[in-house]
Amino acid sequence: MAEERLGSWFGFGFCGFGQEPGSGCRHQVLSPEPLQAGGDIRHVSASWSYTTLVTRGGRVELSGSTSGSAGGCRDAWASEGLLVLLRDSPGSQTELQAWAPSSALCGEPLWAQDPEADGAELGAEAQMVMLPLLPGARAYVSPRPPYRRSLAPELRARQLELGAEHVLLLDAAGQVFSWGGGRHGQLGHGTLEAELEPRLLEALQGLPMAQVAAGGWHSVCVSETRDLYIWGWNESGQLALPTRSLAEDKRTVTGEGLNQDGSEVERAARAEGGASAPFIAVQPFPALLDLPLGSEAVGASCGSRHTAVVTRTGELYTWGWGKYGQLGHQDSTSLDRPCRVEYFVEKQLQVKTVTCGPWNTYVYAVENRNG
Repeated sequence: MAEERLGSWFGFGFCGFGQEPGSGCRHQVLSPEPLQAGGDIRHVSASWSYTTLVTRGGRVELSGSTSGSAGGCRDAWASEGLLVLLRDSPGSQTELQAWAPSSALCGEPLWAQDPEADGAELGAEAQMVMLPLLPGARAYVSPRPPYRRSLAPELRARQLELGAEHVLLLDAAGQVFSWGGGRHGQLGHGTLEAELEPRLLEALQGLPMAQVAAGGWHSVCVSETRDLYIWGWNESGQLALPTRSLAEDKRTVTGEGLNQDGSEVERAARAEGGASAPFIAVQPFPALLDLPLGSEAVGASCGSRHTAVVTRTGELYTWGWGKYGQLGHQDSTSLDRPCRVEYFVEKQLQVKTVTCGPWNTYVYAVENRNG
């Protein structure tokens, strides 16, 4: 059995509340910096103003606009209005706890309950799910009432991700379902309509997916064959498609229309070579995205308006909104194309995991022994 390589966590992007990388309140961190407890961290969940770290020993630590810590934690999920923990309780039971982030984990939680309250018999796969999906995969946690929302058993969920207004669910067969608000095409059904109930993403049928990621108003899937699919809002280039907001100032928008696939297009006058260049504002169907150099995707995460992808060889690509350095390219430039984060290459580090907060990014990396 191969020896497990322990690595470190890094953070970059918005740091206005001192939530990362643990070196005081700075407006922005433009390049990856090690977290103070980087080697001991098992899981990171980031909200806008604070970050939650879960250590290998089961301790949860808060930093940023709120602080505090507690033991016996298996998992944590952070949002501005609600901090949800899965904690060990007396009798070797697991308890789902919801806290006000400002409570600093002092006193009593807002509410606590058995995460398996629906009485489902749990298989090993159902036990391994991560928040906001609850053990048993029959319900998930929402940052808005009702805080616990049931899922139909036939969905057989194995991963669930929440965007600002939409939900993505990956089932045991690799199928993707989406529901919620759709005004930016983030549901992937080819329209801008909302969906009240989980709806199968027909455009991806027959293409088993390994992971889903929900941004503020865009969505990403990684297939079992390591392809990347992306759709939704492209306001800051987060779909890696040409966007008006990043175009040269000298270009002027002359009109709007629709592509044959239903995506909204704005056309700019006087593009390179004199031709009219299309800007993609909304992509309502999943689109296959090729990473540079034929790189294969194995993991993805989305911020409010940025996207980060880990490749099979342990490289990190980021693009989209970069105002606070959340792309990790040593500047605050936004990009509408995937760009490799050179810091990890230069440090001979192999990226294993990426987790985006709304305006920042966290990365787990190990030493590259093949470097």
